[in-house]
Amino acid sequence: MIPALRDEFNRRYLPQTYRHFLHSLDACVRTHVEFRVSETPCFFPRELLQSMAAAGAELTHRLVSDRAYLEASTAAIPEAYRVANETSHPHFMTADFGLVREPDGSITPRLVEMQAFPSVFGFQFVVSELYRAAYNLDPSLSYFLNGHTEASFWKLMERIIVAGHDPETVVLADVEPATQKTLPDFHVTADRLGISIVDIAELEPDGQKLYYRKDGRRIAVKRIYNRAIVDELVRKQVPLKFGYGEPLEVEWAGHPNWYFHISKFSLPYLQHWAVPRAVFLDRFLAGKEGTALAGSREDWVLKPLFSFAGAGVRFAPTDEELHAIPVKQRRNYLLQERVRFEPVIDTPHGKTQAEIRILYLWPDQGHMEPVLSLVRMGRGQMMGVDHNRNQEWVGASAAFFLP
Repeated sequence: MIPALRDEFNRRYLPQTYRHFLHSLDACVRTHVEFRVSETPCFFPRELLQSMAAAGAELTHRLVSDRAYLEASTAAIPEAYRVANETSHPHFMTADFGLVREPDGSITPRLVEMQAFPSVFGFQFVVSELYRAAYNLDPSLSYFLNGHTEASFWKLMERIIVAGHDPETVVLADVEPATQKTLPDFHVTADRLGISIVDIAELEPDGQKLYYRKDGRRIAVKRIYNRAIVDELVRKQVPLKFGYGEPLEVEWAGHPNWYFHISKFSLPYLQHWAVPRAVFLDRFLAGKEGTALAGSREDWVLKPLFSFAGAGVRFAPTDEELHAIPVKQRRNYLLQERVRFEPVIDTPHGKTQAEIRILYLWPDQGHMEPVLSLVRMGRGQMMGVDHNRNQEWVGASAAFFLP
């Protein structure tokens, strides 16, 4: 997207530099990175990243301030997973954008989805730093948004996750964290903040308190950095020792309810230049919004509302596929106008598509801030790192821009 920087990088690229980069990455995150990391960072105009960051923030504030919307999204939370003491706003936000070509030839971002859930903040910091070091990038290039630096970014992460508690009483909780592909991010975050990584199924209740075990000791949990996804808890039938709906004496960094409040569920409620058209499947099949997605069926995508990492997404769904979904489940599916990504990254393997995720932090008694972006490069229909295997110059990447 910045031709001079793209051309210079491609000209200087050496496979051995990439191998050294991957070796350094594994060493820094204390485990092997299981998903594919691209050979190249991406170079985007600062104004493009700023426009996406502004759009994501505007849409989030609309939803957070809309009481009627919040009531509707609360009804979509499974009763067993409605957590008490909901915060007034999410602590973490992500907004994913694809780049499309307009009829006049210009490149414009379009929202793919939003999610009020933590992304790989810690890992993205490390991978960006290693791109800079391994490839000897121009030191004037930046990857932090909103004027942040390494120090201010980690200070804000600590403010949200640790929140003044003894780090030993703060845990990062997920389902079998040692098996998650996000384990590299867990290691970076835990090492930097001094918190422990725990399996959410191992948290032990005692009255209204939760405890975890460390070095043979039983330690009370004051705050949970929540990385557990309800969809995975349900799908794997994870046996928790506590109930999500119980009035526990614990704080949440990333309150679980927000995962449902701001998600693909949000898209039909948003009217904005960056948001593709979307309708709930039950309303569409009932004929209540039959013309909302007029045009070729090739322009549609069917998405489960609360799945993660692209699970269950179907492109150009047929009538048979739509009607095959049980009636009671149709309200949990979305039909969305397809965002057709324009290949914009020049690589030795041809032009490659890029999906840009803006990562936001929002502390209590503070304001929402874009802090980082991450990029997923690919050449297929799906842009997630799981969907671009056995290819080169694709996968997870980072976005750099000139000041």
